[in-house]
Amino acid sequence: MTSNRFVRRATLGVQGLHPYIPGKPVEELERELGILDSIKLASNENPLGPSPLGWAAAQQAAGDLNLYPDDTGHRLRYRLSSEHDVDPAQIVLGAGSSDVLDMVARTFLGPGVNAVFAAHSFAMYGIYTQASGAESRVAPALPADHPTQPFGHDPGALLAAIDSDTRVVFIANPNNPTGTWLSRTELEGFLAQVPPEVVVVLDEAYTQYVSEPEFPDGMPWLAQYPNLLVTRTFSKIYGLAGLRIGYGVGNPELVSLVGRVRHPFNVNTIALAAAEAAMDDGDFVRRSAEVNAAGRVQLGRGLHALGLRFIPSVANFLCVEFSIPGIDIYEALLREGVILRPVANYGLPNHLRITVGTDNENRVLLDALARVLGR
Repeated sequence: MTSNRFVRRATLGVQGLHPYIPGKPVEELERELGILDSIKLASNENPLGPSPLGWAAAQQAAGDLNLYPDDTGHRLRYRLSSEHDVDPAQIVLGAGSSDVLDMVARTFLGPGVNAVFAAHSFAMYGIYTQASGAESRVAPALPADHPTQPFGHDPGALLAAIDSDTRVVFIANPNNPTGTWLSRTELEGFLAQVPPEVVVVLDEAYTQYVSEPEFPDGMPWLAQYPNLLVTRTFSKIYGLAGLRIGYGVGNPELVSLVGRVRHPFNVNTIALAAAEAAMDDGDFVRRSAEVNAAGRVQLGRGLHALGLRFIPSVANFLCVEFSIPGIDIYEALLREGVILRPVANYGLPNHLRITVGTDNENRVLLDALARVLGR
């Protein structure tokens, strides 16, 4: 490969950066292999499609595409403030919650400081940290044979990784790609021990899929911990991934500082309208959670019948272990018209992540997996 002549001109963090690799699009697979009716269970999207109320609002808002969006996202921020019982000044909007994560990194990280996060965490934590020139301090996860949370976050290890140069701690609850989670007691105990000058980003992208009684909602802790920023997204249970919209909620001083690096008009008109309307689509949210819970059980039983182990998950995906590198299974399934997600870049080379689909999609995947494995 010819060397990139501009690399030496890039910042040190970017020079060695490996970009995020998204799930393979269906259109790309069908074009490459000449197949039809393939399915994608790779990107944790809602298999029921977008919120109907959100979709209707998006269509109506499309007539204003000649105008710049409301830069403040006034209507959506006020709707969110009512939902979470916070002041609108505590909310920052992003083009997906990953945009908010990037804002945090650009606000607090740089050469000479570090961010802390657990092994097997969302890849963007490390990417944003490295791009800023900061150090990634990766805390060991719980062991693979842990009785309830294999590969999950270890609060003690995260605390031990924090030092005087730590500016940010990223925690996903539940975690992607493992689906593991921290209980209310564990997470609150962790927050109480983090130095108050260290920003804790609690990534709750998948929280609305969780039904465990001991699973915490981070929002009530905001008043107690001014260094806490909770992020959420409309990409998952609301089914608006293609519009790219999410948000962060925190102390007004923290949010104001993070907002200084927000790009102008970072959330588009259609996304703002769709997100606001989707928040009133309670029936769709409930049905999405119910379909996901049933599908997770369906997949779990099917994988068990195939003799496969998977990490217990409370989210809308399962991380499955194979006896050979996951990429080999992934490529074989592509030829069957099924797209999953390799997670070797998350430190799980023998695993694949499966998004919970519809009943039919789950059956198609399990049948294809049986053929690939010869079972």
